[in-house]
Amino acid sequence: MSSELIFYTNPMSRGRIVRWMLEEVGQPYRTEILDYATGMKGADYLAVNPMGKVPAIRHGDTVVTEGAAICAYLADAFPQAGLAPALVDRGAYYRWLFFAAGPVEAAVTSRSLGFEPQPEQRRMAGFGCLDDVVNALEGAVKGRDYIAGDRFSAADVYVGSQIGWGMQFGSIERRPAFEAYWEKISARPAAIRAREIDDALMPAQPQPVPA
Repeated sequence: MSSELIFYTNPMSRGRIVRWMLEEVGQPYRTEILDYATGMKGADYLAVNPMGKVPAIRHGDTVVTEGAAICAYLADAFPQAGLAPALVDRGAYYRWLFFAAGPVEAAVTSRSLGFEPQPEQRRMAGFGCLDDVVNALEGAVKGRDYIAGDRFSAADVYVGSQIGWGMQFGSIERRPAFEAYWEKISARPAAIRAREIDDALMPAQPQPVPA
């Protein structure tokens, strides 16, 4: 069975999270860049991810979609990278990895789209409201180098990316705890390599025409 690792992405997508995770893992992988207009909705890629979204990976015969799931899978598939705690220590790891994939993602997206649950609606929404989500996230990283124990893990890749992007685009309030956490983990060599790779793949900006 082939164990080739294929990464489906676009440099202007959540695929940047998985790129960072792949660089942390340190295993060879092949990148397939898909455009939004046709590549992600083409028949070949829909056979990989029927949602027609990136990121996704194929590892041998195994296909994984969804950023948090991919991060968790890669940590387990390549344990030598040390990106997942021992099973008995995975409470915080799973908690915050999927908190970022669920409540954080949903709350930030809802606010960005102009929807804010009213107090009487918050019981129906898994995320409650954005303020509660951000306060919980702040408590998870405040005074800590890493979100799940005393070592960097796949949870830091995913949670950190949500925090870093949120602060960059203004969807998550800049708070000292977030800035200190993000400053540390975003300086990792793998994070820097991943940014450089994806930045180099960004479409060229049109140059101004001389008058």
